[in-house]
Order: sequence, then structure tokens, then C-alpha cells
Amino acid sequence: MHGFSYHEQLLLLFSTPFYVMIIGAELLLSNFHFHKKTYTVKDTFTNIYLTLANGSVDVAFKLSYLWVLIQVANHSVVQPISNPVVYWLLLLVLEDFVYYWLHRLDHTTRFLWAVHVTHHSSQKFNFSVGFRSSVFEPLYRFIFFIPLAWIGFQPVDILFMYSATQIWGTLVHTELVGKLGWLEEIFVTPSHHRVHHSSNPKYLDKNMGMFLIIWDKLFGTFQRELPENEYAPIQYGLTKNLENPNPFTLIFHEWIQVYKDVTQKGISTKQRLGYLFGPPGYSHDGSRKTSRQMEKEEEQARLSSK
Repeated sequence: MHGFSYHEQLLLLFSTPFYVMIIGAELLLSNFHFHKKTYTVKDTFTNIYLTLANGSVDVAFKLSYLWVLIQVANHSVVQPISNPVVYWLLLLVLEDFVYYWLHRLDHTTRFLWAVHVTHHSSQKFNFSVGFRSSVFEPLYRFIFFIPLAWIGFQPVDILFMYSATQIWGTLVHTELVGKLGWLEEIFVTPSHHRVHHSSNPKYLDKNMGMFLIIWDKLFGTFQRELPENEYAPIQYGLTKNLENPNPFTLIFHEWIQVYKDVTQKGISTKQRLGYLFGPPGYSHDGSRKTSRQMEKEEEQARLSSK
């Protein structure tokens, strides 16, 4: 427990002033050099509010999920890796792999999307959006780390690695960095993550990785950022943005809609389960569209216009 606290405090000590500096630099560059209004006061304070809410949930639940991981690790039947370089590199790769699947399920399962949607609700894209957290994700995120504990990685190291890769995940939230050459082939870059935050149909549910982009390329969720003369300019936010968000609806609006969908009259049990466990946008009557349906319709419209 003490080691985990030390690791967390060390990351916080070094990352906090760094974040302040890069957000300040991005704010100045976007306004005075690129003449883009990348930040607004309201959006930035919303990002701060959501990361504080997420941090509160995480702190309240941390001892519980750390205890679970420790119990699993204590029953591991795998010999610990003695070479520290191999241990940490393998943990980095495997932690990023399980995060990819966590993130992919967040986007493709409605009840998890209801948690994750807050991270995508900003119509801006800047470093501070990286702090726009999925408030209740700490309640289930640890489940994806259980296999790592079972194969011999220490729980405190798993959580430390997640926190460390989150720093990279925060830094890719910017419009001011273009494409990065060969790095685009291996790592998640700002270009990749701009696609991920886009509400354009072709870009929906793409580029799920936190640190490595190789998982998206392996599992069919990769999409490169296209030039504007080849595809439409990126639109950030949701396919249907909140009109008048407040501190409550920012976090719970999708859950409210899930409840309305599941409890509506005249639908079958299968359809109710579809609203809860199906992809976001599922509707029994075709009144809404999933991301893949929207992408298909857009492609058909493009082909018919030729």
C-alpha cells in the first residue's frame, strides 16, 4: 500500500506542474499564433469538475479494488519475472492491451458508454480535455487488470503503469501537433486521437489505444486522420451534443436516457436488453443509428453522389 502511495505521489509531483505548463503554452499558442479558440472558460472548468469527480470516486474505491488485485496476485501460479527490464516492458505492453479492450467495450456496450460518454462530450479538443474523465470508470476498470495480477504482476505496479500511460494519453489531446512520421505506425499520436474524438461517422469508435496504436491495427479499429480535401473537417463532441448541460446531466444524461429506453412500453425483453447491452445508438424501431450504421449511410451517400 505504501509503495503504491509513493508511486502515485511521485507521478503527481512531477506531472502536475508539467500539465500546467503545457496547457498554458497551448492556450497562448492557439490564441496568439494559430488564432484558434481552442479553450473556453466554461469547457475548461467542466473538464476540471469531471476530473475531480472521477478522482473522488477513485480515491473512495481504491483500497477495495487494490485488495481484490492483491488477493488475485497472492494466488498466482506464474513465476515472477526476475529481469526488471523485461518485467516493466511486458507490463507496459500487456497493460496497454487490456486497456484497449476496456476502452473498446466502453464504446460498444451501452451501459459502459453511459459512463464513458462524459469524456467525449466536449466540442473542444485540447490538453485539458484529457482530464475530462469518465467519472465512474474506477468502479469496474480494475476488473480488466485482474488477469495481469493473476500472471504475476504486482498490483501496485499495474496501477502505477496505468497512471504512467495516462500521462501519454493526456498529451495526445491537442490540435497543435501534426502527424509525427514513423511514430504514427507504433504509438497513439495526437492525429490518431483527434480521429477518436471526432463525431464524423467515418471516425466513430476508432483508434481506441492509450499508448500503442498497434492494437487498433490488429483488431480493425484503426483510422488515419484524412486531409480536409479528402474527407470532412473534424467535428468534436457527440453525434448529438447536450444543449444545456449542468453538473448533474453532464454525468448522468446517458443513464437517464438508458432508463427511458429500457422502461418504455410495448417492447420485448430482447429489445430492452439491446438498449442496455447493445451498441450505443441501438433502437428497436430504427429511430436512432449506431456508429456503424451512420458510417455505412455516409459511405452509401458518397458513392451515390459520384
